[in-house]
Amino acid sequence: MNAHTKAKLLIVEDDEGLQRQLRWAYDDYEVLIASDREAALNMLRAEEPAVVTLDLGLPPDPDGVTEGFATLETILSLKPDTKVIVASGHGARESALRAISSGAYDFYQKPVDIDQLGLIVRRAFQLHGIEHENRRLGERVGDDQKVLGTMITAAPEMLKVARTIERVANAAVSVMLLGASGTGKELLARGLHEASGRRGGAFVAINCAAIPENLLEAELFGYEKGAFTGAIKTTEGKIELAHGGTLFLDEVGDIPLPLQVKLLRFLQERVIERIGGRKAIPVDTRIVCATHQDLEAMIKAASFREDLYYRLAEIVVRIPTLSDRPGDAALLAKHFLKRFGKEMNPLVQGFTPGALAAIDAWPWPGNVRELENRMKRAIIMADGKLITADDLDLGPDDEDPLPVNLKAAREQADRKVIRQALARTEHNISNTAKLLGISRPTLYDLLKQYGLQQ
Repeated sequence: MNAHTKAKLLIVEDDEGLQRQLRWAYDDYEVLIASDREAALNMLRAEEPAVVTLDLGLPPDPDGVTEGFATLETILSLKPDTKVIVASGHGARESALRAISSGAYDFYQKPVDIDQLGLIVRRAFQLHGIEHENRRLGERVGDDQKVLGTMITAAPEMLKVARTIERVANAAVSVMLLGASGTGKELLARGLHEASGRRGGAFVAINCAAIPENLLEAELFGYEKGAFTGAIKTTEGKIELAHGGTLFLDEVGDIPLPLQVKLLRFLQERVIERIGGRKAIPVDTRIVCATHQDLEAMIKAASFREDLYYRLAEIVVRIPTLSDRPGDAALLAKHFLKRFGKEMNPLVQGFTPGALAAIDAWPWPGNVRELENRMKRAIIMADGKLITADDLDLGPDDEDPLPVNLKAAREQADRKVIRQALARTEHNISNTAKLLGISRPTLYDLLKQYGLQQ
């Protein structure tokens, strides 16, 4: 961006008076105005603003938040690095928690304080600029991208998750991580702990699915000497050990119903009683939990308590699978080679192009855990300096895995997106151009260039 180009700020607001007020207030930016979801998304595609202020009460639901949240979700799915600042006068705390957990940058309550909002907008532009520069440098030097201290990613989908966790780390709310096995839930929970004011306390993790049902209560709540056969000494449970720190309950959906009642009582009263004990022990700990199960379906099936769910899930963070994190599989593979190569097989120095193509193409049903296991095997099995697709057990190397150059790759991607847009609009040229954020003459030129004319 040159010195004379103003940063673009999109204001999504249906109140014309407030539109004028905000337009005049932000003279330092190129202000774009949209009154509803469709106009906002068309503006997003055409102008790609770095920051958006979004009123949740948009038509046709100006007295609710349905349309506003639908707009937020679509903005972040189309352009995940956009900083969206959400405004609402509807149920402020509930809307704020939901907006932040959905990926919004910040939240402010109406009526609008122009100076306060201006400060939030400035911070959003600064953060967007820093993240953009970090991505540019990362692409230039090829360095590992680390967020939350240890998590490696360059995918916008995962960066959005990390930003959400960083924002809620110091808030006094419970966090639930939802994701498939092997997606890094414990790593994210540790990252949240380290980013919080409790980092000086213990991080205590327990996998509720790995402990037999009859032992789980003792593991969580501890027990007094003589409480049951084999209780030869008083033992603190995981909850007590996490006092002053963070308790991570992995696979929380596997907690049996009777124990769910006891856990709910602890969350309400913040005191526990060990098995066989009568003394109430106060415990101050932050609860973070995770599961790969559909808890809402379990609630309907009466196998998980609804009141416990809402205590544990004030903020819900959904973790993408590795196949939904473009480029991350190759980035992580290089990281695992660095991490394990020296010890397991110092001769291995890198990957064949076919191996990298196979890594990018594989669906990774076991996520990061599967990738780590395949990399360990490949490092051990590799005969030469470069790991092949065969070493990874992903089939023989593809001799020509990439387009011939960047221009060819761009043309290939353009053709695919144009075909998808034409199909979605039933080959309506005006609507296709609008969906792609380009003019009709530009679309006609591209159709001719790529041989896609009707």
